[in-house]
Amino acid sequence: MATTTVFFDDPFWVAVLELRHDGHVHAVRQVFGAEPTDAELYQYLLREGTALFTRAEQAASVPDGQVVARPVRNPKRLAREAARAAGLARPTTAAQEAMRRDLEVRGQAAAKAVQEQRERDAEKRRQARRAKSRARRRGQ
Repeated sequence: MATTTVFFDDPFWVAVLELRHDGHVHAVRQVFGAEPTDAELYQYLLREGTALFTRAEQAASVPDGQVVARPVRNPKRLAREAARAAGLARPTTAAQEAMRRDLEVRGQAAAKAVQEQRERDAEKRRQARRAKSRARRRGQ
């Protein structure tokens, strides 16, 4: 019995042909670039099916009982990864890039200003402690 499964294995579409006979499984993997349509997949199997079956028959076999299922991934995580990938693939305009850079520069400037203010406050507290210590030594 032969089974062909087509699925998305990030970042490519993959077809896996499984041959099951005599309690053993032979499998071969074919990588496609973009998602193949049903017609393209049918044409591919007509054109390359014999070679694919030959490759599968020559592949190493695994006893049918030892097939290990892939761990199920969280669908919410998969959705987040897909959304993130879709966001990264979107081209940005020059204006968006300029705004992003401006935001980075302003953020760095604000961080530097906050750091300098903290250093000034720390120095002011140190001077106050020092003056208080001197006053105690002088008996005031």
